[in-house]
Amino acid sequence: MKVYIRSTACISPQKTFDDGFLDEIVEYTGTRLAAIEPDYKEFIDPKQIRRMSHVIKMGVAASKKCLQDAGVEMPGAIVTGTAFGCLEDTITFLTRLVEQQEDLLPPTAFIQSTHNTVAAQIALMLQCHNYNLTYVHKGISFESALTDGMMLLNEGETNNVLVGATEEMVDTSFKVLTRLGLYKRHPISNLDLFKERSKGTIGGEGAAFFLLQANSSRESMAELTSLKTLYKQGNIEAAIVEFLTSNSLGIDQIDLVITGRNGDIGNNEIYDTPGKSLFKNTAIANYKHLCGEYPVSSSFALWLAANILKQQAVPQVVMEKGMVVSPKKILIYNHYLQKYHSLMLVSALS
Repeated sequence: MKVYIRSTACISPQKTFDDGFLDEIVEYTGTRLAAIEPDYKEFIDPKQIRRMSHVIKMGVAASKKCLQDAGVEMPGAIVTGTAFGCLEDTITFLTRLVEQQEDLLPPTAFIQSTHNTVAAQIALMLQCHNYNLTYVHKGISFESALTDGMMLLNEGETNNVLVGATEEMVDTSFKVLTRLGLYKRHPISNLDLFKERSKGTIGGEGAAFFLLQANSSRESMAELTSLKTLYKQGNIEAAIVEFLTSNSLGIDQIDLVITGRNGDIGNNEIYDTPGKSLFKNTAIANYKHLCGEYPVSSSFALWLAANILKQQAVPQVVMEKGMVVSPKKILIYNHYLQKYHSLMLVSALS
C-alpha cells in the first residue's frame, strides 16, 4: 500500500519551517518545549489571524506551505489527526461557561473548539469541497489519518491527499499531565534528555503536513512503503519482524531506525529490548529531544525521515549509535504511553 511523499512542512520547537534541515539546533531548559511560530501573515489574512487559536494557525500555515512547496493549489482530500484538538478554545469556552453562569456566551470559542476545526479551516480557506476527515485516535491519531490517505490513493479515489497532524500544549493540559506523571518535575536541557535516568519526559507541540501522491515523480521526497499500528503489543520484537517480513525485508536491510525514546525510564525500556537484539548492528536515531512528547509526535519523525532520504544526510543531533551513509530504508517505531504503537517504513526513491 505504498504512496509517495511529494512535499512536507513542519512547525515545531526547532527551526523546521524554513528551508533548512536542522542546521541550527535550539536548546531549551525546562520541562516544556514551545513551537517556533513563523510569520503567519505570509499564509493567512491578518484579519483572520486574530480570530484563530494557536493550533489553528500552526495547522493552516503548515498545510499551505506544504501545498505551496508541491505547487498544488487544490488537494484531492484533506485528512488530519489530533488527540486533544483545539485545547485553547475548549478551555476558553468552558471557563466562560462557568464565569458567565451559562449566559450570553460568545460562540466563537465553542465553534473553534471541535477537533476537526483545523481540517475544516484549511478547506474553507482553499474552498476545497473534497473529502475531509479528522481522526481522534489518541496516540495513533496521525497514523490513522495516514492510513486513510494511503487507502484513498490506492483505491484510486484521488491523485493526491493532504495529510497532517496538529497538537498544542496549553498551561491547563500541561499542569494536568504533569500531575499524572507524564512530564518531569525538574528543569532539564532537551539536549541532555537521554543522559538522565528518571521518570517523566518533556512536553511538546507542533504541526506537520504531507502531500501524498499515488505515483512518484522527480520531485518526490520519499516513498512511504508501509504502516502498521498496534495496541498494547506484548512482544514488540515479533511484531517488528512480522512487519518487515510482510514487506519482504530482513533486519539487515534497514539502514536506520528512528525511535520514540523520550527520556522517561518506563518509556525507554520498550525501545531497549529490540535495540539490543534486533538492531544491535543497526544505526539508531531519536527525535523527541527536539520536538518533545505529544500524541502525534510521530508526524515529526516522518518529516525527519523524509528529509533524511531526500537529502541523503542524517543530522548528528538525532543519532544515538552507529553511522549512516546514503540511507535507503528507514524504520520508524514509536509508542505513546506504552499502549499505542506504530511502525512506519520509509524508503528512498529507486
